[in-house]
Amino acid sequence: MSSTITALFDTRADAERAKERLKSARVDADHVHLHDKSSTGYKDSGYSTHQDRGFWDSIKNAFVPDEDRHTYEEGVRRGGVLLTADVDDDCVDEAVKVLEEANTVDIDDRSNQWKAKGWDYAGGTGAGAGLGALSETDRTDRDVGNREEVIPVVEEQLVVGKRDVSRGGVRVRSYVTETPVHEQIRLRNEQINVERRTVDQPLSAADADAFRERTIDMTATGEEAVVGKTARVVEEVVVSKTAETHVEDVEDTVRKTDVEIDRDTDVETSTGSTFGSTDKRI
Repeated sequence: MSSTITALFDTRADAERAKERLKSARVDADHVHLHDKSSTGYKDSGYSTHQDRGFWDSIKNAFVPDEDRHTYEEGVRRGGVLLTADVDDDCVDEAVKVLEEANTVDIDDRSNQWKAKGWDYAGGTGAGAGLGALSETDRTDRDVGNREEVIPVVEEQLVVGKRDVSRGGVRVRSYVTETPVHEQIRLRNEQINVERRTVDQPLSAADADAFRERTIDMTATGEEAVVGKTARVVEEVVVSKTAETHVEDVEDTVRKTDVEIDRDTDVETSTGSTFGSTDKRI
């Protein structure tokens, strides 16, 4: 399974650097694309709809809420560059981290800045016309007093997608500490003692060679402590991540426009039909 991640950059250079960083990560570079004003489907005015997706039509698995989608489009319209990448689910966290460190635009903060200056992603009060703007034909018909009136019948469709959110993390750090250790060991040391004893006795026959020169060598030895260390693995800390999937029920309401037609048959001559309508705006 794969997911599509998106990121907005103020300049083409920032977007290119982010793409290169993704190349060095575990992301297939063939699935990383940049979108700007030269991309197929780009609009100088208006925003994409579920019927006319604009340059989103070329992006696989691009399930983005309307407000976020229109904010990205407004960013491209204002000179930014949109990066999209199809990433395997087990690589999403690493790819998101790479993009967060690549000078990406905080889309929520940027959207709030534009809104504070009058931009409306749905109403078209910013750089381009929104979903509710009149077409050129509508304006012409209205200005010349065309007798035809149109009530659009609109029906919403529920589009369910998914996006990645952070669920927390863990950081494990190893470090070295020193602990004093006290041990006792018994050591043996030898000493050489030389003493002179007074003797007064006649020289015996066994001592006939008493006048021979002799040398006695004796060596004293001692023990000293020798310290050595051995290292053993006594425990392992294993950091791993598991993933599981679950089915979540999504419940919402969709709206559609219903039109009721009441024909006035009691009047013999009339200049037109009288309509009673129930109009639900979207």
